[in-house]
Amino acid sequence: MNLSPADLLDRLVGFPSVVGTPNGALMAFIADYLEAYDVPFRLLKGPEGDRYNLFATIGDASVPGYILSGHVDVVPAQEPEWEADPFVMRREAGRLIGRGCCDMKGFVAAVLGAVPALKAMTLTAPIHIALSYDEEAGCRGVPHMLAALPDLCAAPLGCIVGEPTGLVPVLAHKGKAALRLMSQGRAGHSSRPDLGVNAIHALLPALLAATAQAKALETGPQDPRFAPPYSSLQIGTINGGQAINIIPEAAQADMEARAIAGVDPQSLLAPVLATLPDGVRSTWLSSYPALALDADHPLAGLVVDISGQTPVGAVSFGTEAGLFQQAGVPSIICGPGDIGRAHRPEEYLTEDELQGAVDMILALGRKLADA
Repeated sequence: MNLSPADLLDRLVGFPSVVGTPNGALMAFIADYLEAYDVPFRLLKGPEGDRYNLFATIGDASVPGYILSGHVDVVPAQEPEWEADPFVMRREAGRLIGRGCCDMKGFVAAVLGAVPALKAMTLTAPIHIALSYDEEAGCRGVPHMLAALPDLCAAPLGCIVGEPTGLVPVLAHKGKAALRLMSQGRAGHSSRPDLGVNAIHALLPALLAATAQAKALETGPQDPRFAPPYSSLQIGTINGGQAINIIPEAAQADMEARAIAGVDPQSLLAPVLATLPDGVRSTWLSSYPALALDADHPLAGLVVDISGQTPVGAVSFGTEAGLFQQAGVPSIICGPGDIGRAHRPEEYLTEDELQGAVDMILALGRKLADA
C-alpha cells in the first residue's frame, strides 16, 4: 500500500470519525495498512461496542520503547464557513484542508507514513503506535487502552502525544474534570408554587458554590507556566423549564474545572458536590489529570534532539498525555500544526508541517537504531 503521508491524510480525513460515533471503518483501513507492512497490532474494542483503540509495535515489544500517540476522532464540522465538504481533503497552495488535518489526523498520517522506513531500520528499542477514540469528549477512549498496556508491551520509556504544537516540545498542561448536575422537581402552574417543586431553584446552591469556588481559585495555588496561573472553574451550560408560568420539572447544569499540575481536577468541584440536596444528581462527564514532565527528564532531552526545538513549559489545552503519565509512562506533547486552527472551519495543516512531523519520527527511529 504505497501511500505518501499526504495521501494517508487524505484517506483519514475521508472517514467522518466525529467524536461519539463509530470508527470501525477508519480503524479497519489503518489495520489493513499496517498488515501490508507486516506490523503487528491489536484492535481494542471499547465498552461502547462500536469504537476501537489500536496499538501497534515496530520492533521487539518485550523491550522498553517509545509510544507515538494520537486520537482519530474529530469535532463536528457544521460551521457554515467551510468552503467545501470538510470530510474531503483539499490541497491548496501548500495547505491540506479538512476536518482533523491539524487536530490530529495530521500526526497520525505522519506516523503511518513513517512506517515503511521504520520497518527497514534495526531498532534496539521498539516504537509503538497508540491510536485512541473519543479524545474530544474528555479522553474517554484511551483509558481502556492504558488498562491493557501491560499485556501489549514492556513498560514504555516514554510517550510522545502528537497534538499540534508546531513541533515544539511541551512539558505540561492543565488537568480537567467536567461535571453534570441534574435536578428533578414537580411541574405545576406558577400560581401554586406550593403544589410543585422548582427544579431550577434546587440547583441554585450548587451554582452559587461554583461561582464562589471559581473566585477563590484565583488566589489559590499558582503555577506561572500556565495562563492563567491558577486553577479555574466555570459553569458552561444551564437548561431547564418550559415556560415562565410553569414550575420547571427538570433542570441541568454542566460545569468544568481546570487544574494546574499537582491538583486533582475533581477535587476542585468538591465544594459544589457538598451542596447537593435530595433530588439533585451528579455525574462525571470526563476527567483527566494534568501533565508535568521535568525539563531534565531524558524524554524531554530526546524530543528536543529529534525536533530541534527548545521546549515550552506549558500550554492551556489538555491532552491524553496526563493519562499516560498517570499510568506510569513519562509523556510529552509534540506534534505538527497550530492549535489555533483546531476546531475551526477551514482547518488545515501545511505540507511542510506534515513532512516535518515525518522527519521527527524518522529521527527517533535513527536514534533507536544507533543506540
